[in-house]
Amino acid sequence: MDIDHAHFYVHDAERSRDWFVRTMGFRAIGQQQDLKTQTEILQTGAVTIRVSSPRTSSSPVAAYLKQHPPGVADLAFRVTDLEALLERVKRHRVSLLSSSPSDRHQVTIQGWGNLRHTLVQSQAKASSASTTSEAIDSPVDNGPTLLKIDHAVLNVERDQLQDAIGWYQAVLGFEARDYFNIQTERSALCSQVLVHPEGTAQFPINEPASMRSQIQEFLDCNHGPGIQHIALSTVNITQTVRQLRQRGLSFLEIPPSYYAQLRQQASSMLELEAIEEQRILVELQQPSQALLQTFTQPIFAQPTFFFEVIERRLRARGFGERNFTALFEAIEREQLKRGTLV
Repeated sequence: MDIDHAHFYVHDAERSRDWFVRTMGFRAIGQQQDLKTQTEILQTGAVTIRVSSPRTSSSPVAAYLKQHPPGVADLAFRVTDLEALLERVKRHRVSLLSSSPSDRHQVTIQGWGNLRHTLVQSQAKASSASTTSEAIDSPVDNGPTLLKIDHAVLNVERDQLQDAIGWYQAVLGFEARDYFNIQTERSALCSQVLVHPEGTAQFPINEPASMRSQIQEFLDCNHGPGIQHIALSTVNITQTVRQLRQRGLSFLEIPPSYYAQLRQQASSMLELEAIEEQRILVELQQPSQALLQTFTQPIFAQPTFFFEVIERRLRARGFGERNFTALFEAIEREQLKRGTLV
C-alpha cells in the first residue's frame, strides 16, 4: 500500500489550483465537474493533489465545509489487491461511501472521523487524472523539485490514539513502529508511527497529551480529527526551500541558537550556511546519513493543515524525532503570536 494522492476540500477550487501552481510549482493536469462539485487535479513529480469546491449547497464538499475548515478530506491509498482489501473492509463493517459498478478500480471508504480513504487498484492507473477527467495542457514549471509524498500525519482526539491505531491495523493492515511521547515546557503530545508492510505508506497518528497542546489547537480549529500535514520529499532541500520562499511560501522560524548547537555536532559534509539560511532542521544519523526537514506555516486561514519538506540523505530513516522539541517549540511560538498558548 502506498499513498496515492491527497484530496482537499476548499471553497474555491480554481483559486486553490492557482495557488498550488504559483506558490508550489505544481502543474494543472486535469479537471472534473458535475452538477454539484468542481475538481482540479494537480501534479508535481509523483505527487498528485486534487482540490474540490462545491457548485451547489447539496455538494458533499459543501456538507464537509459546514463542519470543517478547508483541508484534506480524503487521503487515498494505492493497493495491489483491491478486491481482497474490500473483503477485509466489509468484515469490519466499514462504510463504503462510493462504489460504482462501472469502475471496479477504486472505492472510497469512511476513515477515522470525517476523513475518507479512496482505495485505488494500482494496475488501474486511475490515481491522478482519471479517464473521466478533462486534460489540461499546462506549461512545465522549472520550479521546486518535489518528488513524492513521504508520509501523512493524522491528529486524533485525546485518549483516542489506541483506538485509531487499532482501526488502521485491523481495516487497512498497517503495523505499528516507533512511538513518541513529546513534552515541552508548555505542552505535550503522543505519536505512533504506522507503516504498511506491503508498500511505502507511512502514517503517523498524534493525540494531545495536554489541553494546551498544538494538537489540541488543531482539533479545536478543525472541529475534530484530520490530516495535520503531508511531507513532500526532495533531493536538495536547501535549493527547494529557497525556491519555495521566493514564490511566497512561508515557513516556521527556527532560532539561531539551534544552528549554533548544530555546528558543534554536524559533519563537514553538510552545507551548514545554506541549512541555517533556509531554517532547516537536521537529524544526524550513522554513519553519514542525515534527515533534513522543515515545515510551512498553515496554508489556510485556520492554523490547521501545513506541508513538510523532507530530504532523506543517504536513505535516512525516521521522522526527525531528535528535532521534535525544536519543531514543537517553533509551533508554540506561532501559538503565542495567535494568543492560543499562554
